[in-house]
Amino acid sequence: MFVSTAYAQTAAPAGGGGDMLVQFLPLILIFIVFYFLLIRPQQKKMKEHKAMLSAIRRGDRVVTGGGIIGIVTKVGADEEITVEIAENVRVRCLRSTVNLVLAKTEPAGKSGGDAAPAAEGEAKPVETPAAGGIGKLFGRK
Repeated sequence: MFVSTAYAQTAAPAGGGGDMLVQFLPLILIFIVFYFLLIRPQQKKMKEHKAMLSAIRRGDRVVTGGGIIGIVTKVGADEEITVEIAENVRVRCLRSTVNLVLAKTEPAGKSGGDAAPAAEGEAKPVETPAAGGIGKLFGRK
């Protein structure tokens, strides 16, 4: 009827280190999943956006953060560009506010296959896949 005190006071099981790993394993797995599904794609997208911003040149057709579509008329050495949004209407904006480049211009030294050569110093527009979809959306090419 009475339990002996020696039997009731058993020692705690040894090997608590493995038990702690089992407790933290779900947290580690969740962090790994978040890294591959959220963090890496976001870093890749930021890298591509930064490369796109550094490649902006005069004649490119761009969309700003406010949704304004225009043509880059001047690219400053600093973070400022000038965008023509209508005839004789030019707006200075930060390079970082550009969200999308719709149509890139080809450098003056390069010429496309059977296209007519551009005049010297004149940039020739090159359509991008994104530009085709936007152009069709607004009913013009």
